[in-house]
Amino acid sequence: MSNSELTSLIVVMLLLAGLAQILGLVFVRLRQPKVIGEILAGIILGPALLGRIPAFCSLVSRVEHQSGVLDFVYWLGLLLLMFLSGSETQQLFTREERREVGWLAIVGSGIPFVLALGAGSWLIRPSLSGPNGNRASLMIILAVGVAVTSVPVVSKIFSDLKILHTRFARLVLGVAVLEDIVLWLALAVATAMAGKGALDPRKMGWHLAETTGFFVAGLTIVPRMVKRLNKARFNVLVQQSPAGYAMAVLLAYCAVAGALDVSLVFAAFLAGFAVVHKKRRLFADALDAIGKVSFAFFIPVYFAIVGLKLDLIRGFSLGMMLAFLLGSCAVKMLSVGLGGRLAGFSGLDLVNLAMTTNARGGPGIVLASVAFDAGIISSKFYSTLVLAAVLTSQFAGAWLEYVLRRGWPLLLPKLGDREATALAQEDRRAA
Repeated sequence: MSNSELTSLIVVMLLLAGLAQILGLVFVRLRQPKVIGEILAGIILGPALLGRIPAFCSLVSRVEHQSGVLDFVYWLGLLLLMFLSGSETQQLFTREERREVGWLAIVGSGIPFVLALGAGSWLIRPSLSGPNGNRASLMIILAVGVAVTSVPVVSKIFSDLKILHTRFARLVLGVAVLEDIVLWLALAVATAMAGKGALDPRKMGWHLAETTGFFVAGLTIVPRMVKRLNKARFNVLVQQSPAGYAMAVLLAYCAVAGALDVSLVFAAFLAGFAVVHKKRRLFADALDAIGKVSFAFFIPVYFAIVGLKLDLIRGFSLGMMLAFLLGSCAVKMLSVGLGGRLAGFSGLDLVNLAMTTNARGGPGIVLASVAFDAGIISSKFYSTLVLAAVLTSQFAGAWLEYVLRRGWPLLLPKLGDREATALAQEDRRAA
């Protein structure tokens, strides 16, 4: 790489990281998810706005085509996001309120997934398909897009509103965790099927079996092996550099997944799930250090590049976006309302649960990125999924802030929720 090429790369990185942090901070001040500002940074730098300036467009294009560094940073940010999301899964999931979580997860997510999967043959159109897309993989992507709920974005909203330790937060995060585990498996199957239409059934079946086996082993057997390795006396690395050891686990998972031709995104999620366990938090400080670096640079740049890929001029369909947004929100919220009703909730409780679990956030964006990079979906469907994830997250954050500002309870009639809600209201009045 020449000096001029390196300089161009540094300038583009500076613009992506700097504008993502600035706009992310602006949206935090507006009590909106930070990820919206980070994606907006990429949109501003992309073909819809500054990308229309010939000199700037030439600079970005030169960096994209002459160097793989931008792609590496994009993928590293995605892998770190999934790794940290996997570790959050272990930290946030509890066994309390099993009945409520079960109803909300099975009915609230199961119905949207099954309905979208069943109606996929009528809903799938050529405009949704990418170069490697086939009917089966597109139907799975559509079903996951309708049913998914965001763990990272929802937990960040709860943290910002100071309600992370309420019963309401536990219920929503428990549901989101169960959803993500099942839906990531479905997405892994979809990517394994992408572009495999010409393969013989035996080879395709073997590939799907490898993907499913890797995912199941990563949730059951391998975490126990990693747990024993964590406590082994000969493991000098975990004692001297826990952060380095955690990164080594991430890279090892990705290396094995790559050898098996399994998506690295799911490997990163499973690595985060395996490296942390409930009874012995060996890596609290290490994951905190990795998280600080990741959320300071790599993850904001990843979301900025997601926005950079959005072509809101040629790769956007307003009709497709409105149809998907309205249809998916209606199905998801009605299903969660039904699940909540069966779990014993009513009134405002159902509205709060439905609005919050409708937030697609980070997983919705990752779904779009993985499917688009695998060639399953078109640029228009990619833009639709990303914008739907952004808008549903914004709606959820704005609604919860409104409910708390009005002094309404998130759930009735638990005392812990009342105390936490009152504390959050006092903190906002003091600010």
